[in-house]
Amino acid sequence: MIWTFNIGFLNISLVDIVDILFVTFLLYQLYKLVEGSVAIWVFLGFLLLYLIYFGVSVSGMELATAILGQFMEVGVLAAIILFQQEIRKFLFLMGRTTSLNKNQLFKRLPWPRRTHQLAMDITPIVEAAKALGGSNTGALIVFSEGTKLKFYAESGDLIDTIISKRLLMAIFNKQSPLHDGAVIIYGGRIVAARCILPVTERQNLPPHFGLRHRAAIGMTEVTDTLVLVVSEETGQMSIARNGTVKSNLSVQEIRTAINDYLCGED
Repeated sequence: MIWTFNIGFLNISLVDIVDILFVTFLLYQLYKLVEGSVAIWVFLGFLLLYLIYFGVSVSGMELATAILGQFMEVGVLAAIILFQQEIRKFLFLMGRTTSLNKNQLFKRLPWPRRTHQLAMDITPIVEAAKALGGSNTGALIVFSEGTKLKFYAESGDLIDTIISKRLLMAIFNKQSPLHDGAVIIYGGRIVAARCILPVTERQNLPPHFGLRHRAAIGMTEVTDTLVLVVSEETGQMSIARNGTVKSNLSVQEIRTAINDYLCGED
C-alpha cells in the first residue's frame, strides 16, 4: 500500500516525495562539488537550459521541444566531457562513504592484518617540517594510507627509500633539483620526489594560499590522502585533508593529524 496525499489538485505519493528529496540531494551534492570553481557557471547554465526544456515540453511547444531535445541529447555527452573531473570527484566521494572505505569491512573480519602504516615513525617527518619552516623553506609531503599513488609518483622521480630528516631537508633544499613538487610517502618509505599534484580549481581560497596550498587541496579532493604543507613565505605548517586546509598548526597538532590519518581515525 502506497500512501498518497492530496494537496489541492495534486495527488502526491510517498514515492514522489522520496523521489524529489533524492533528486534534490544529488543536485546539492553536484553543486557542492563545483562550488567556487569555474565549472559552477557551466553547471548553472546546464541546469537553466534543462529547466527551459522541461517547461516548453510540459507546455506542449513542439518546435521548441524538438530543438532543445536535440541539444539536450548532445548536451549529456558534452556535460560528461566538461565535468569529467567533477564526476570523478563525485564517484570518489561516493565510494569513500561506503562500508568498503579503508577496507573497514575486511578489517572487521578475524583474519591477520598488516599494520605497517601504524608502526610508521613520523618523528623524522615532523622534525624536518619544523626545521624547514624555521628556515622558510617550502615543502609539500603527501601521505597515502591506501595506495602508492603510482600515477602521481611516476610524474616525479622514484626513490623508494627510508624516511630520514636529513633526506627530506636535502630534497626540499632550494638548491636541490628535487625541491619543486611533492614527496609521496607510503608504507613508511619515501616513494618519490618532485611529483606533480593536481591543482584545485576553486576560486574562493584565501589570497595568501600559494601554489603549494592549492596543490595540496587539489590532491586531497581527488585522492584519499593527507598533505603536509610548509609555506615558503611564512614558514607556517598546514594540513590538507578532504579538500580543506588547517593552517598555522603547531608541531604537536601536525603530529596528531598525521597519526590520526594513518590510524584511520579521520
